Amino acid sequence: MHPWSFVHITDIHVGSPKSFRFRPSCNENWDTARRQIIEINPELLLVGGDVARDGTLHRYELEAVKQDLEALPCPYHVVPGNMDTGNKHTEVQGPNNDRDDLALNLTSANLQHWEAVFGPAQWSFVHKNVRFSGFCDMTLGSGLPEEQPLWEWLEAVAALPRSQYHVWMMHSALFVDDLHEPNWDISDPAGYRNWYFAIDEPQRSRLMQVFKASGANLVLSGHVHCRKTHFAEGIRFDIGPSTAFPQWGDRWPDGDDTLGFLKYDIGDGGIECNFVPLREVSQRKDGYGPGGHPLPHLRDYSIAWEPGGEPTV
Repeated sequence: MHPWSFVHITDIHVGSPKSFRFRPSCNENWDTARRQIIEINPELLLVGGDVARDGTLHRYELEAVKQDLEALPCPYHVVPGNMDTGNKHTEVQGPNNDRDDLALNLTSANLQHWEAVFGPAQWSFVHKNVRFSGFCDMTLGSGLPEEQPLWEWLEAVAALPRSQYHVWMMHSALFVDDLHEPNWDISDPAGYRNWYFAIDEPQRSRLMQVFKASGANLVLSGHVHCRKTHFAEGIRFDIGPSTAFPQWGDRWPDGDDTLGFLKYDIGDGGIECNFVPLREVSQRKDGYGPGGHPLPHLRDYSIAWEPGGEPTV
């Protein structure tokens, strides 16, 4: 078989000067990554979510990223991240006073907002000898009307005839340290980030059964902004790095929050992963507005560099 490659990039966080907050360095880093991807010329590009700084609020941010992706010389497939559609579901408020975790839950309207730009949030296709499958993991455990159809879709994909390899893509990490770790406590300040980044039980175990039944070889995720590889029950789990900004670099002894993306080479010997660091990291320090998940009263569009950015819905 003639070798071929695909690229996984995630958490690019492209923003807009029309928004209540803007970090130009994220956009410049995306521009650098985009040029490097064009030079690599992969057969496929997988985009693992958090494509926009505030995609849940600003359709124009999602549309700008789609326009950039459409102009690439290779086909792309994208799943939403929590900054594009909303966070994993919780009925308990976390310990941070600067965010409302209940209000940040994914909603059906969020999903419809995303799909109006990028199309279905779940997809599966075969390219050469690899099946690729992606989905919106924030839907799982949400209790939304979209959850049960997603489970049915996942289990239907798992029952399809197997290709030589199966690569899955989601936004969140399936687990932080170990497949069998207990659920993290959202109300515990020391455990909040662990809760925020991973999938809870019982969804985690059910999802793992889907992966195993499908013959999964590789599961790609992002969200953490720190590159880390886990292995569980014969499956490789790669948490991809961000191109926007580093985060959680001290969480694991072998974690690496260097900005960049992952290139995978498919050959007779299997799937080989290579980290591609950004050739140049933006040093811009300007910008404006709060970080994280700011409360609505902190969204001040009067400070935007360009007018007309307020949400219309």
